[in-house]
Amino acid sequence: MLILKRYRWEAGVGARDWLGSALKPGKHSIVFDFKYDGPASAKAAPAWLSVDGKEVSRQSMPHSIAFLMAIDESFDVGVDSRTGVDDSYKLPFQFTGKIDKLTFKLGPTQISSDEQRTIQHARAKASD
Repeated sequence: MLILKRYRWEAGVGARDWLGSALKPGKHSIVFDFKYDGPASAKAAPAWLSVDGKEVSRQSMPHSIAFLMAIDESFDVGVDSRTGVDDSYKLPFQFTGKIDKLTFKLGPTQISSDEQRTIQHARAKASD
């Protein structure tokens, strides 16, 4: 399901009435809430983007990625050094603003025994 379709959460027309075309300087709270419909792989994933407590975008991916990501893909905050999440900027990308606080709330991962066996098999193959 990777790159069959790209999803982009951004402020829509209604949100721009109070948000403007870009965030004004100052502190803002940006929340991305991703709810995976697992425990099986490639399940749907509805998600919401909120700015300062107001929802600006909501959509659902009918299928999420069906496999583990490559080990060399990094999880970046304030910089993107590997595969870009969007084609609208050039890599390497570095955010020039200031991030005061970053919070992650990770829910429990529920993996079935069949999925655990598949993951173990894939790990064993990768180490061969």
